[in-house]
Amino acid sequence: MPTPSAPPPPPHPPADGLFSAARRNLTALGRALARPSHPPTPPLAGARQRWKRAVPYVVVVALGAVLIPITSVDLANQYALNGGLVALLTLAQAGPLLMLAHRPLQAWWIVFPAQIVGALLVLGREEGQGAAWPWTPPGVITYLFVLLALGLREQRRALIAVWLATAAAGFGLYLTASTHGSDNSILVLVLSAIVLVIGAAIRERGDAQRLLAEQETISEGERARRTLLEERTRIARELHDVVAHHMSVITVQADSAPYRLSGVGDEVREEFASIAASARESLAEMRRLLVVLRSDGTEGERAPQPGLDRLQQLVEATVRSGLPVELSLPAGLGNVPQTVDLSAYRIVQEGLANVVRHAPGARTRVAVSSDGAHLTVLVVNGPPERTGSTRAPVETSGTGHGLVGMRERVRLTGGTLDTGPLPDGGFRVAARLPLPPATAPASAPSAPPASPAPPVPPALPEDPP
Repeated sequence: MPTPSAPPPPPHPPADGLFSAARRNLTALGRALARPSHPPTPPLAGARQRWKRAVPYVVVVALGAVLIPITSVDLANQYALNGGLVALLTLAQAGPLLMLAHRPLQAWWIVFPAQIVGALLVLGREEGQGAAWPWTPPGVITYLFVLLALGLREQRRALIAVWLATAAAGFGLYLTASTHGSDNSILVLVLSAIVLVIGAAIRERGDAQRLLAEQETISEGERARRTLLEERTRIARELHDVVAHHMSVITVQADSAPYRLSGVGDEVREEFASIAASARESLAEMRRLLVVLRSDGTEGERAPQPGLDRLQQLVEATVRSGLPVELSLPAGLGNVPQTVDLSAYRIVQEGLANVVRHAPGARTRVAVSSDGAHLTVLVVNGPPERTGSTRAPVETSGTGHGLVGMRERVRLTGGTLDTGPLPDGGFRVAARLPLPPATAPASAPSAPPASPAPPVPPALPEDPP
């Protein structure tokens, strides 16, 4: 026969839960009073100007210089304390004002007990019956400044604990001397609550502004990095067409070499076939890379990538938008590599787009020159027109990334970029792109042998869209 199981323990009464919660809250408040929530550094310690960093020290020294002698005189005259007690109470009640810049919570731990001790010392004396009690007038002012410093530095839990301690001390002193006619504990309790709320509000507002500034800095950095990545991806997509063209030419040359050249042995044919296969595999890998670089839902550009030969069209389109542009483009620039050719066009395009956006109507000059070793691209605009025209800025076909895109394109080619404002209010963009050393033209390939008609060479591999 199974033994009956033990009955479950009775549930804890609701009072136990309330006592546990109260005990936890009191423990948390005690920890908040025991440990400052900030390092011992004064406010404005991170300010750049020296005079701002010195403000907290000046304030606490001024408060000490004013309130220490006032406290001493008030304790001696109004409450008729002897010289030794006056010196000790003055040092304990007003001296900690000099600690407010660094350690306001430790200053409160000195001032608060000193105020209670002073009230108990005055309690049984007939000389002080007509004066304010338990807080002396200088003591009230000192205590409020201490609470203000606490509100500006400590967290909300510590402030609540300080206010509760102030209320408990006032209530206990009131019960000790309920017949005292000039009790000001209620006034101090109300004023302390107001000062703590004001200090906490100022501190929390400052914390919110600081966090907002940090978030804006982080967002700006993320935006800059995203812009840089987008521009690099765009450049990579454009360079894909250039590289794919060269790889296609390599494939065609390797496939057609055995038919164009005479006396090609089997080993050479196999080598050409291996080169063509590697080129085709590289093209396939580039197609996969292009798929990765494209955004979702976008299609590739089917028009050929532009170069310096299309600068005239670009300038004409910009002039039609209302921007006076002069173009200086020499006729014989030589054989410019496709990467440099595309980068130069994009730099001019983005430079003109920036002028249209930021300096509408400004006279602009575009100059392209070459010294054989470098290609120089110059876009210079004057100040925006000040004739009162209401012409709105015209949207252009630039990438929208401005100087970021220019720097990336110049870095890609190994060149240099110089940008900056001009004394007259204009702006200058100067790019210097390196050119490969001049090479002699390749000799014409030999004619195919006079033999039966060779097979037709493979067609040009299809370039990815």
